Amino acid sequence: MLKTWEQAYRFGRGEEVTLNSNGDKIKRRTPYDFVAITDHAEYYGVLKDLPNPENPLSKTPIGQMLLKARTDPQAATDAVTELISSMGKGEPIKEYVTPELRVQYWDKFIAAANKFNDPGKFTALIAFEWTSNWQSVNMHRNVFFKDKAPLAPFSSFDSVLPEDLWTYLETQRTAGVETFAIPHNGNLSDGWMYSRYKYLKGGKIDAAYAKRQNLNEPLTEIHQTKGNSETHPWLSPEDEFATFEIFPNLINTATPSAVKYGFIRQGLVDGMTLETELGYNPYKMGIVAGADCHSGYQNNEEFDFQGSHGKTDDSPQKRLNPAPAAVGTANTLVSSAGTTAVWATENTRAGIFDAMKDRETYGTSGTLIRLRVFGGWDYPKDLVTDKEFVKKAYADGVPMGQDLRKMPADAKAPTFAIWAQKDPDSGNLDRVQIIKGWANHATGFPMEKIYDVAWSDDRKPDPKTGKLPPVGNTVDTKKATYTNDIGDTQLSAVWTDPDFDPKVKAVYYVRVLEIPTPRWSTYDSARNSLPLPTNVPSSIQERAYSSPIWYAPEQKVSFSAPEHLIANTPPEK
Repeated sequence: MLKTWEQAYRFGRGEEVTLNSNGDKIKRRTPYDFVAITDHAEYYGVLKDLPNPENPLSKTPIGQMLLKARTDPQAATDAVTELISSMGKGEPIKEYVTPELRVQYWDKFIAAANKFNDPGKFTALIAFEWTSNWQSVNMHRNVFFKDKAPLAPFSSFDSVLPEDLWTYLETQRTAGVETFAIPHNGNLSDGWMYSRYKYLKGGKIDAAYAKRQNLNEPLTEIHQTKGNSETHPWLSPEDEFATFEIFPNLINTATPSAVKYGFIRQGLVDGMTLETELGYNPYKMGIVAGADCHSGYQNNEEFDFQGSHGKTDDSPQKRLNPAPAAVGTANTLVSSAGTTAVWATENTRAGIFDAMKDRETYGTSGTLIRLRVFGGWDYPKDLVTDKEFVKKAYADGVPMGQDLRKMPADAKAPTFAIWAQKDPDSGNLDRVQIIKGWANHATGFPMEKIYDVAWSDDRKPDPKTGKLPPVGNTVDTKKATYTNDIGDTQLSAVWTDPDFDPKVKAVYYVRVLEIPTPRWSTYDSARNSLPLPTNVPSSIQERAYSSPIWYAPEQKVSFSAPEHLIANTPPEK
């Protein structure tokens, strides 16, 4: 693992760094344009200095465990367990949470972020994680700031309730500090993250609650090291790709997390139902992804995964051990990090923050796919091949993250323009899908349909089922290799909804799938002559998810694209 914020920034921008845990040198193949280090507000900054014998806090029980962890991996697991347990109980270790320490370390972090922030080249965003983990229920949020920073972060030791975090955010904005929060790891929220009920307080979400959540949380996280939060096979039994990177248990326990209300797809549909009932949609959220790697660096590259929880999984032998580990289940079930992509006017704190707030974002399972999605009413079929594709798409419609413009009198159904390009260092593209969600009129039950709108290799859908045949699989598990003999480097489509009902609210988002490539566990197995794990697939289909586009009858919202965004270079041909 990395020890300092400075090391994490250097790694993010493409420099070689040395892992403190085992001495290995690591370097990203592709540097990031921006990085947000979201350290836990609980015990903010204190823990990284506990193993220092010169630090008086190293004499505390946790400090002694971390000192011992240098030679005893179990001590690291015990320390993590104790810390997570204290957060789950709401009982902080008092020596670690003094106001002086919180401000001291927060100031050090801001200084590090400012040092590495290089407008136009590399953006170091100011952020932290609010880790509400009462009784192991994950209600975590990552909190982002535009340029100014608050005096100190807000911790779950201050409150475990989202409403109190929103009060903190609203207070900061009143003071001129622009900020918002991003829910993450909804898959481990025990069914609370996208619920129709108020967390802990009980009672149904009301209009005031829905309005506040809508204003304070414009985005949500779809993928990270503790699994995928798009959907679940129990919720989406007809989705053949719904089993991707499912993380089963609540953190640090063997207890399965409840499925209902814990995944984004259902939340998007339920949000529209709540909007009809209350006037506000609490789950009108764009899509991002993240790392949540507790090793201090953004570990999204499957072929170079070094673990995500420090000493507990810093070697192939530890990572492939099927026994339960610090995360509450086998390390093999951990995923490599996700990645957020932003269509911003400029690579600056303000540019990225504003684009995120506007939801013109998408999240991936770690792959660096490029993706454009627009929605309108009269896009021509050849739009994506037009040299002025981007400019015309903005002019005649809206980008991902927005509401469709009001339906013209002569329109019959919305049309979506989609362009996707592969990550140069990953697999070719298998297909592009549109996932549509709506609520059943009679029951209010969430409904969904998946459309394959573009695909590679001249395949034809099955005439009976409508399903597209699999793209194939070139993965050699013994060597952890694959070939790009299948799939395409780019896919695009202009697609019109064939089942559109103008009377029914709907939400649409795009999912792009790569061809199968080796999972990180397969790389570990092949490179170290270790048995291939049997509890995870040997190959996966990396993917990207766009922010949604919403339709509502009598939609009156308009959107004007920033000039710099319209002028972006058109897609490569």
